Amino acid sequence: MNPIQRVLASLHSMVIEALEKAKSRDLIKFEQIPEFLIEVPREKEHGDFACNVALLMARQARQAPRVIAEVLLELMETNGRPVEKIEIAGAGFINFFLDRSWLHDIPLTVYNSKDKYGFNEKKAKKVQVEFVSANPTGNLHMGNARGGAIGDTLANILERAGYEVEREFYINDAGNQIEIFTDSMEARYLQLTGHDVQFPENGYAGRDLIDTVRNIIARYGEGLYDLPREERRQIIVDFALEEKIDYIKKTLASFGISYDVWFSEKSLHENGKIMAVFNELREKGYIYESEGAWWFKSTAFGDEKDEVVLRANGMPTYFMADIAYHQNKFERGFDWVINVWGADHHGHIARMKGAIEALGYDPARLDILLMQLVRLYRAGNIVRMSKRTGTTVSLDELIEDVGKDAARFFFVMRSPDSHLDFDLELARQKSQENPVYYVQYAHARICSIFRQARAEGITMAGIDEIDISCLKEEEELAILRKIADFPEEISIAARTLAPQRIARYVLDLAALFHSFYNHHRVLNDNRALQDARLLLMEIIRITIHNALNVLGVTAPEQM
Repeated sequence: MNPIQRVLASLHSMVIEALEKAKSRDLIKFEQIPEFLIEVPREKEHGDFACNVALLMARQARQAPRVIAEVLLELMETNGRPVEKIEIAGAGFINFFLDRSWLHDIPLTVYNSKDKYGFNEKKAKKVQVEFVSANPTGNLHMGNARGGAIGDTLANILERAGYEVEREFYINDAGNQIEIFTDSMEARYLQLTGHDVQFPENGYAGRDLIDTVRNIIARYGEGLYDLPREERRQIIVDFALEEKIDYIKKTLASFGISYDVWFSEKSLHENGKIMAVFNELREKGYIYESEGAWWFKSTAFGDEKDEVVLRANGMPTYFMADIAYHQNKFERGFDWVINVWGADHHGHIARMKGAIEALGYDPARLDILLMQLVRLYRAGNIVRMSKRTGTTVSLDELIEDVGKDAARFFFVMRSPDSHLDFDLELARQKSQENPVYYVQYAHARICSIFRQARAEGITMAGIDEIDISCLKEEEELAILRKIADFPEEISIAARTLAPQRIARYVLDLAALFHSFYNHHRVLNDNRALQDARLLLMEIIRITIHNALNVLGVTAPEQM
């Protein structure tokens, strides 16, 4: 248990003890104690921690929250706890102000934990995070890029929060879009081998597909024309899909993303899973026939309209395949399934959760994180086209332009449900105006302090010999308090699916460090203070390193 968890547990037991005393003295009447929160208040003047128990007890106790809070305040006993004072605020929040002593455990905890600091206790819960899952019909675009950064960071957060996590990419290698893709590739092949054919009106016209066709010609020559059409089409699409999926894997790997599972949609068609789930839903009465097609009763689960799952030609829709895929996820034993989707999939959420419920699963076990669009800016102007291809800017071009670290950091800085304006000029800057540079420079600056110390023959005393109470400056105490918050920030970010919290956290910690560094000397003539500050620098470095690691961003030692 880390220092902040110990404090929270201590405050929690103090509140429970006061409630039980109040009940035994007939001062507050209640049947059971609600699950109340003790958390860091938004405003510093409201103390170190705030408790909402009085507000939650009001209806049950039939008393005003503030009256309940006043009773509890009278009955609370600190009993050696690091509580300096307790106040009531607003409608009945109980605010705890702690003395500095509880901060003294933090350096030892961080120093001993090293790269494990921020990790929470293991949970018996298996989580799957599915993200990007781009159609293998073209290059990865900015939406895929943001989804990749958000999904991978979220998976990192969940792992550090104690969950068993699997990352998964769903390969859309079946269905209508693959038919269109095959039509497009075949037409390009025939055109490039001298045959006069028309390109499909709804075909994929990207220049990258022309490159793929040229690779097909390099492998097979012009002889595919003489093969039966279905055989020719199969060879073309198999080659193209393999090349595109290989491109996706390599590009995402260069973005710091590695998947545990690459799941093929095609496999669901081949093993009969889709029709098995269709029949299961039909037997349960959730599917009906109308206008020659088969429909899922999604309106029974709050959706605006029912949805086709089997077309009149007998072909399952993408939605039907998606239902089968999600049943497969739960059959593999995942307790919690998380999808990262683009905001344009908003209408798909209710029907997907409805299908999960129809299959007998708790829809609360499925969470869908929607992300808004990304707009690229250069010199104040929106960038829509790639200089290289004349089409939209791809992820690999972005990495080449600004680097993996800046790209990942910028993509998770904002809440996924907010639009993101990505400033390419800012992302390239090596200045403190650039957020990722600002944080990385804090880490590098601390490393330089230790290099300077070694050059001067200065070594930090043993951890047990250092007097933490030497750290008395407001900036020092603020840093210790911020570092103490890190494990809880991980826990909250996991619980609320908010990867942006970690980006904001490490920016705040870097700001506290830079402020301290600009006003105080680490290496000085006071040996006890110097040792305490060297230890402070080391735990700042560890925490920044660990937070950047969660974000998939490197922590350089020199810049």
